[in-house]
Amino acid sequence: MARRTLTSDEQALWGALTRTVRPIRPGLSRPALPAATNRPIAETRLTPAPPKPMPVTVPRSPAAVLDNGWERRIRSGNIAPDMAIDLHGHSLASAHSRLNQALATAFSRDVRVLLIVTGKPPKASSGGEKARRGAIRGEIGHWLETSPHADRIASVRVAHPRHGGDGAIYLILRRKK
Repeated sequence: MARRTLTSDEQALWGALTRTVRPIRPGLSRPALPAATNRPIAETRLTPAPPKPMPVTVPRSPAAVLDNGWERRIRSGNIAPDMAIDLHGHSLASAHSRLNQALATAFSRDVRVLLIVTGKPPKASSGGEKARRGAIRGEIGHWLETSPHADRIASVRVAHPRHGGDGAIYLILRRKK
């Protein structure tokens, strides 16, 4: 398939557009575009500069298993949350905002265990269908992973029935460094 050449108006528009684009990574430099020619587009080849390696920072993810003392306290219900926040009944946007505020407050107060009440998922229908999780409960994992405080979260666990069971979670937070 033969490619057509850009008209002078199209070249001017393209040049104006490319001058307004900001690079995603400012450290990378791109070679200047060649002067406009009447060659077909297929013949114009741009060779981008090889990307510079970026330093990789991997946030620590929540632990799959805590030490035996924590696990025993969570299972037996002998854990006392230092702070609690109730999100059920809120819209997703409102719940997300309140969660971020609560995390910031918890870290400023050096809280170790945060109880987050999300609300219980709906019961399964009589037809044997699997119950759909609540909207907040379904999003909270993503919110915690993408939170600016994700590296300070040591573990996420389902709460003991005395603190809400399936309708709540414990957030075990790491101590200040």
